[in-house]
Amino acid sequence: MQYLLPSLRLWAVTLLVCVAGYTALVLGFAQSVVPDRANGSIIMAQGKPIGSALVAQDFTSPRYIWPRPSAADYNGMGAAGSNLSPTSPKLAARAAEAVARYGAKPANPVPADLVAASGGGLDPHISLAGALYQAKRVAQARGLSDASVRALIERHAFAPGGAFAPDPIVNVLELNLALGRLER
Repeated sequence: MQYLLPSLRLWAVTLLVCVAGYTALVLGFAQSVVPDRANGSIIMAQGKPIGSALVAQDFTSPRYIWPRPSAADYNGMGAAGSNLSPTSPKLAARAAEAVARYGAKPANPVPADLVAASGGGLDPHISLAGALYQAKRVAQARGLSDASVRALIERHAFAPGGAFAPDPIVNVLELNLALGRLER
């Protein structure tokens, strides 16, 4: 019994410092350094939130750039990989379905990121090659020139890690919003 009160005091101090204090410190730092990311990178259109730049959304219309497949079915509450083995028949069938969706041929293979889901299943980015692969379909569906769609895609491409990750990527939601503005 003589240790109960000191133990409870230690528990309370630890709780305040490690839970409340640490959380407040990290949140305060994030809000001061990167407030947009700390608040979820919400993208607004006409004053309403339409998505996050950090979470993939499913686009199926030929008028849009399509994201990479999602093992989580684009559900932000259930981010997860599929955990299927590379030899899994289900994974092979899903990949074959994606290849057929893009109408890929041996002479014009589809980029790998358009066929394989990301580890978390909600990656909002695709490779520049993946976006350019879809440019012709999107241009035809929107009645735009292929060159204008390709130029827009290239303007939205960025290297996420500079010299450490130089392969350009494109945020699908932001690019699709820009396509809508280009069409007007």
